[in-house]
Amino acid sequence: MIDWNTINEEGLLAPTMAKDFPNLPVVKSEGLYYIGIDGKKYLDFTSGIATENTGHRHPRVVEAIKEQVDKLVHGPIGIINYESILELAKKLRTILPESLNCFFFGNSGAEAIEGAVKLARHVTKRNYVVSFLGGFHGRTMGALSLTTSKSKYRRSLPVGAGMTYQLPYARVHETPEGMDPEDYWAEHVEKDFELLFNHQVSPDEVAAVILEPVLGEGGYVVPPKAWLQKIREICDQHGILLIYDEVQTGFGRTGDWFAATRFGVHPDIMAIAKGIASGLPLSATVASKELMEQWTVGSHSTTFGGNPIACAAACATIDVLKEEGLVENARDLGEYALTKLKEVKDKHQVIGTVRGIGLMLGIEIIQPQTGEPNGEGLMNILEKCLEKGLILYLSGNKGEVIRMMPPLTVDQEHLDLGIGLLEEAITEYEIELGLLESASV
Repeated sequence: MIDWNTINEEGLLAPTMAKDFPNLPVVKSEGLYYIGIDGKKYLDFTSGIATENTGHRHPRVVEAIKEQVDKLVHGPIGIINYESILELAKKLRTILPESLNCFFFGNSGAEAIEGAVKLARHVTKRNYVVSFLGGFHGRTMGALSLTTSKSKYRRSLPVGAGMTYQLPYARVHETPEGMDPEDYWAEHVEKDFELLFNHQVSPDEVAAVILEPVLGEGGYVVPPKAWLQKIREICDQHGILLIYDEVQTGFGRTGDWFAATRFGVHPDIMAIAKGIASGLPLSATVASKELMEQWTVGSHSTTFGGNPIACAAACATIDVLKEEGLVENARDLGEYALTKLKEVKDKHQVIGTVRGIGLMLGIEIIQPQTGEPNGEGLMNILEKCLEKGLILYLSGNKGEVIRMMPPLTVDQEHLDLGIGLLEEAITEYEIELGLLESASV
C-alpha cells in the first residue's frame, strides 16, 4: 500500500518532471471526473492534457481495449501485421484531408514530429526547418530544436545543430488598433519570410516549415486564416513542405476533426497524437502515399509504435467521436464557453485576453496595474480551483494563460459549473489583492 504522504520524499520519480502545482493523489477516473484517495470528485478540465477527448474511461474505449488484450498485446509492426492497425489507418483516412492518406505510427507527439521532419528532409534533400516562436513540438532533441514556447526547455542543450530558424507567430490580440488582423498578419509573415530568405537562409535550402495551427503550450493563440494561407502560398512558391503539428488540436478539439479542416488550409505532412486513443500512447506521422514512398525502406522504424491495444482504443475513439456528435459538441459548446468567459473577463481586472477555438480555451492572467503577464497569480487561482474541485492547467511563455480543455463529452451544465468555480477562484484572488471588497461578492 502506497503512503501518499511520503512518496515524494522517497525520490522514486525523477524531479525533472515538472510539478506545476501540488500533485493530486487519484485512485480512479470516470467521465468528466478524477476521484481522489479521500473519495472527493474533481471536475477535470484538462482531459489529461487534451488526450482524453472522449472523457475518462469511456465504456466503448474500455471494451475495445479489453477485447484486444484477449487477442494480441504487442506487434511489432516490423515483423507481423494485425487487424487493429489496418482498421485504424482506414478510419483515419475518413477524417483527415484527402491527400493525407498514408501513416507511420509511433508512441508520442514528439515521435510524430521527429518522423515528419525526417520525412521532409529525406524527400527534399534539404537541411533546414523553419518553426515559429511560442511553438511546442516536443522535448526529444530533434523536436526540441523546433520548440520555443519556453527557453528553459533548451537550456544547456545544443539543439538544432544550426539547422532551424524561428519566425514570430501571429498574435491577433497584438494587432495594431484599427487594422484588420487578417491583412496585417498575412503581410507580416510575408515580410518575415522575405527577411529570413534574404539574410539567413536561402529558400532552396529549407526542407519544411512547421507550425501548430493553434498554439498549445504557447498560450492557446488562434491565428488568422489569412496568415496560414500566406504560409501555404510561400511554401508552394519555393517547394517547401508544410508540416502541421496537430498533436493537441486534433480529434475534434477545435470543433472540427483537425484544425487544418477548420481553417481550410492543409499541410503536406501532419503529426497527430494526444486525442487519438483516449489516453493510450499512440501517434502518427501522416502524409500522402507519394511522399511516403520516397522515404527509404528501413530509414525509420519503431518497436512499440502502433501498438495493437492502442490502435484498438483509437478505432473506438473515432467511432465514439462520430456517433456521439462530439466534434460538433466541441464547436457549439466552445462558442458558448468563449462567450461566458468574455462575460467573466468584463467583471475582473486580473483577466487580460480571453481566446480560443472549440474546446481549446485560454484565459490570460495579468497584473492589473501594468497589464504584464502574471504567472504567480495564475498559480494562486489554479490552487484555489483545485480546492473547489476543479482541475485546470497553465500555458504561455510566463505561465500566464489558463488552459481550459474539458473532454468533448462535456455538457452545458458542467461547463457552467467549471466556469463558475473558476470565477469564484478569481474573485477570491482579487479580494486578496484588495481589488474587490468581500461584501460585494
